[in-house]
Amino acid sequence: MTTPTTTIAPNEADDATRLSATAAFVREQDTSVLLSRVLPGLDGPELRALTDRCRFAHAAVLVFPPDEHTLRKRLAACGLNADAVAQPSVVVRDRLAARHGRAAADLDVRILRPTLSGPGGERRAVEVFALTVPPGSGLAGIAALERRRDHEAHLAFEATRPDPLVLRGLLASFVRLGAVADGGGHNPHEDGTVFYFTAPSGTKTPYRRLELYASGDHRDVLAEHLASRQEEQRSAETLLRLLTGAWTTQALATCAQLRLPEAIDEHPGADVDVLAEAVGAHRDSLATLLRYLAMVGVVSRTPQGLRLTRVGELLTARARGSMRPLALMYGGPFYQSFAHLVHTVRTGQPGFEHLYGENHFDHFARDPELATLFDASMVSSAPIFDVLPTHPVLTAAASAAGVPGARARTVVDIAGGTGELLLRVLTAHPTLRGVLLERPQVLAAARTRLAATAAEGRCDYRPGDFADVPPDGDVYLLSRVLHDWDDDRCRSILRHCADAMPPHADLLVVERLLPTDATPSLATAWDLHMMCNTGGRERTADHYARLLAECGLQLLGHTPLSLGASTLHIRRA
Repeated sequence: MTTPTTTIAPNEADDATRLSATAAFVREQDTSVLLSRVLPGLDGPELRALTDRCRFAHAAVLVFPPDEHTLRKRLAACGLNADAVAQPSVVVRDRLAARHGRAAADLDVRILRPTLSGPGGERRAVEVFALTVPPGSGLAGIAALERRRDHEAHLAFEATRPDPLVLRGLLASFVRLGAVADGGGHNPHEDGTVFYFTAPSGTKTPYRRLELYASGDHRDVLAEHLASRQEEQRSAETLLRLLTGAWTTQALATCAQLRLPEAIDEHPGADVDVLAEAVGAHRDSLATLLRYLAMVGVVSRTPQGLRLTRVGELLTARARGSMRPLALMYGGPFYQSFAHLVHTVRTGQPGFEHLYGENHFDHFARDPELATLFDASMVSSAPIFDVLPTHPVLTAAASAAGVPGARARTVVDIAGGTGELLLRVLTAHPTLRGVLLERPQVLAAARTRLAATAAEGRCDYRPGDFADVPPDGDVYLLSRVLHDWDDDRCRSILRHCADAMPPHADLLVVERLLPTDATPSLATAWDLHMMCNTGGRERTADHYARLLAECGLQLLGHTPLSLGASTLHIRRA
């Protein structure tokens, strides 16, 4: 065990010396002082309460005699009762078996409790666990490891009134003060229940394990204790999965960049060697990546070989609603900027600007390839728009325009990118006309995108920014724009809309709405993303209603879309 006094060297192999050191420690300790050392921060009334409810009972040491006679001789040499009764130790036997991969039946573990007196004459014990290691038995390796690591060395406190209520209170106090539940068990041979803990990190004794002992059968309380340990282990696993989320982002981005999904499609059933040659990758490294991608559900292993899952198909460039550009954006510039999230949280300034020296719109404008990727990534979220063309405002406008002799109805898409949303609206409603307001460089891509589609001939392309919103629309669309900006800039944009909108016009805003409680939401994730990358934010419906009212507009209602988005219906107040 870890030596309990300064006179014995750590991991001393001589069992007699270790027994003697443990006995000296047990004789010297005062319960109140020892509790305050074991559980830092315990003082005052709580220390008195714990001292009243439990007492220092023993310290434990695991020894490895070749036979019982030798064990008795060692006890006597330490001034301990050599006639102490030996009983089977179920708990320690099972722990040793689990640690060393041995059958429990192969391990003869006994427990003895030779008694001695504390400083006030109180009755205490040295708890001696003895694993019999006969010469040539093959257990010498276990003995060497256990002497070095001291897993079973511990301090034990005994509940003086072991009723369930007192036990639960003691266990809760230990946990609150930093002790971590670490197993336990019921010993039917002596009808006692043990509750093990890992000592708090700041403990002031060399012992790293604690035991709370209660006479009697308390397996109901023990089950709660063991469950708390399992919950802690689940919490640790959950945190590890969260901490490694960046690995998933990069695995998906690498998969997309290598065009691995396309290679799997083009070589059905191919092995790793063929795929590595197809994408220009190191064979073993690609195998590791594929194993990870299978774990997260991007590829699957079938008897016929690797196949893309439906998730994986979205990483192909040809897929309807391909999310490949998003993978490249989130694994590229946005991934890099998130490394500066701490700067954003400390200063309120976007990590993107801190990294690149300019806001992301200006940065993308300077890099045509990156700008094209960004525009394509916006199209990747097109499933948001699947049901939007059926919104009652658009349906009503289309119906009014379809009446013989009626004037044309115009839908204005403000900062509409390459026209994905407007295309869907015009395709669904052949009686409507469209206007796409965008920056000149984006309009060129939009013309190409909408050429030879149902929108051709019914769409005007107007270069400009938010100050150039045309005044001749019937329905105005503002999709995923406001979340890019802070409240002041949002007010400016909305005032331009309000000034341009005729009295009868409707404004449909597409955004993710933050929940008003702790309900999990994509909006909560995007709120962090916008803060770090654009200086913008997601908002609640009430927040939008206040901004709109300040700009002479009124929020009439909102309806859900896919991917966590909503349509806000707005008119002039």
